[in-house]
Formats: sequence, structure tokens, C-alpha cells
Amino acid sequence: MSGGSRCNVTNASVTDGDFWGGKRSIIRRVLRAFPVPDTITFFEELGVRLREEADGKLFPDSHRARDVLDALLRAADASGADLRADHRVLDISRAGERFRITTSRGEHDADAVVLATGGLSLPKTGSDGAGFEIARRLGHSITPTTPGLAPLLLSKDDDLHGQLSGVSHDVELTLWVDGGAASRIRGALLWTHFGISGPAALDMSRHWLRATLEEHDARLTASFCPGLTFDDLERRWTSLAAERPKASVQSGLATLVPTSAAAALLRRLHIDAATALAHFPREERRRLVQALVAWPLPVVGSRGYNYAEVTAGGVPLTEIDPATMESRVCPGLFLVGEILDVDGRIGGFNFQWAWSSARVAATALARRAHGR
Repeated sequence: MSGGSRCNVTNASVTDGDFWGGKRSIIRRVLRAFPVPDTITFFEELGVRLREEADGKLFPDSHRARDVLDALLRAADASGADLRADHRVLDISRAGERFRITTSRGEHDADAVVLATGGLSLPKTGSDGAGFEIARRLGHSITPTTPGLAPLLLSKDDDLHGQLSGVSHDVELTLWVDGGAASRIRGALLWTHFGISGPAALDMSRHWLRATLEEHDARLTASFCPGLTFDDLERRWTSLAAERPKASVQSGLATLVPTSAAAALLRRLHIDAATALAHFPREERRRLVQALVAWPLPVVGSRGYNYAEVTAGGVPLTEIDPATMESRVCPGLFLVGEILDVDGRIGGFNFQWAWSSARVAATALARRAHGR
């Protein structure tokens, strides 16, 4: 499912600052226990060499997610693991000092259990929230969940996204919560028939959804000229008019945004695209500049868990021991990956959290098995 079937295994640079949710100090400790260089070595030893692409994303040389999966399955088999993929776990309960695991094909007892069930995102892959319910029954609390890395829906009353469907360009998105700027994210935005997608929108989705979950007044704006202020753009237009006085407003705007976006914006603002820059009224110019730095995006929701790449929320990190990933409320229970209240930005970060947290748990289980 990852990286357009190519599998974005990790990122060349991963820090606790790339994640949201639980305490950064706990995330940092887990990541340091199995950092990116160790992940790269781990996969190379399994026969999967990784190659760095744009924004530090690391993919297998073969560009095939199937090769990553096959390598992991071979390693599991070589370790002696008994993989029972056709057993649906229905419940897990304490049976004295041990666990009773009830499956669709009978019951099993275990000294230790690891919950690596994911969250609620992409439920067709199996992450349908069952892990949350098991954790809750075993004594854990659950931080309320929302989709993360999900495309956002825009109001049908504002059809700019429909006019620009398929157009992608760099923006800076700003989330305003209760009147103040709460989050800023810069990156590529993809306009779609339903709203917005692309890295910037996906990364922003968790912030917008968390704010609305907590019933804050949340609104989203986009700067079409990231890094430039209102005054910067005012000066840009003034210089452009001096250099090319006979050029049209639309041709001038097309030096800042894609041509199709320039035409759509001018239509929406009711500005004559053919006006010469030398005759561009100050009031209209300032209205255009304001639109370029803070275009309102009327978000009405997201495409939900079926399209979300990650789940925000989950079991709080304070309820696990970061040195082992063992539960503090249910000894013998270990929790790793997305079931925990940790979600990363797009670009391989959620995979790295999965690898790191799983390695910490695996190391603790190995020591436990050998009485250390």
C-alpha cells in the first residue's frame, strides 16, 4: 500500500520532531534504540538495498514493495516463527500469569503478547480497530482517534478545487485555531475533484481533524507563494509593473503560480485578466496579494480512514515502558507501531516508528526468554 506500491521503507533523516501525539522524549528514546542506519543495515542483510529519493525517502532498489514483504516473510520463517495468517484473533484475556488468546480457529495460551495491529486506517488491510478494543479490555486507555495523512474535503460551494483538479504546486498551509496560527506546513498541494491532497494537505489533515475533534474553531488558509509576505508580494508586483508595464495581470500572476491557477484565481476574484500591469488598480492589486498569501480553504472533513495512511491517537505512550514497549498496566503485554498514540508526517516516518518500536519490543522479549 505504501509509496505507490514501491514501499517508502524509511527516511534518511528521522527525528522526534517528525512525529505528533505522545511525548517527544519517549518517541526520541524509542527511535534512538533502532535508528535509520540500523534499519538500512537490517534490510540490506535481508537482501533489500535501499535507495534515497526526493525529500530523503528511502525505497528498495527494485522499486517493488513485494520484495520488502517477501524478505520479511523469509526472515520470519528462518527464525522459526509460526505464522498463522488465517487465524482471526477475537479476544485476549488474562489467565492467571499468562494470556488466553481466542481466535477464529481455537484458543492458545501465551506468556507474552505483542499488539502490532495498527490503528483504524486502511481497514481493508486488517487495521480495523480491533487492537484498540483488546488493549482497552486489558486495562489501557485510548486517546481519541482521527484519520491522519488523509485527503481533505472542501465545500462544494467553493469550486476552485474542481477547476484546478489535477494541478499540483507548492504552498504553505496555515491552520488557525481559535483565531491564532497553530500549525504551518509547507509542501506540494494537489487539487482534486473533492478537495485537496498531496504532502502538504496530508500532513495538515491530522492537525485540522484534531482541532475539530476538540471542538475548536478551526480554519485553513493557503499561501500560493510560500516564504513571501504581503509586503514582499506588493514589492514584487510593483517591480513587475515597472519592468513589463504592458504585460497583462494574468501573465504576471503566471510567474508566481501555475497558469491554470492564475486564470482560476482571477476569475474567482473578478479581476480582469487582460488588464495591463501599468493600469492595475491598487485596490485590486492588494486584494490579489491578500488572496495569494491567505487563500481560505473551506474544509468540511476528510476522506476518512479508508483513505488515511495513518491513525492519530491510540494507546498513550505514558502507559508503556519505552525501554521495552511493555505495558505498565498489563505485565507481559507489549504494544508497538501505530496502535500507540504516535503518528508521523508523510515520507517513511511511520514505517521507521514501526521498525524502531518493534525492535525495542523484540529485544526485550529475547532477554525475557533467556531470563535476562
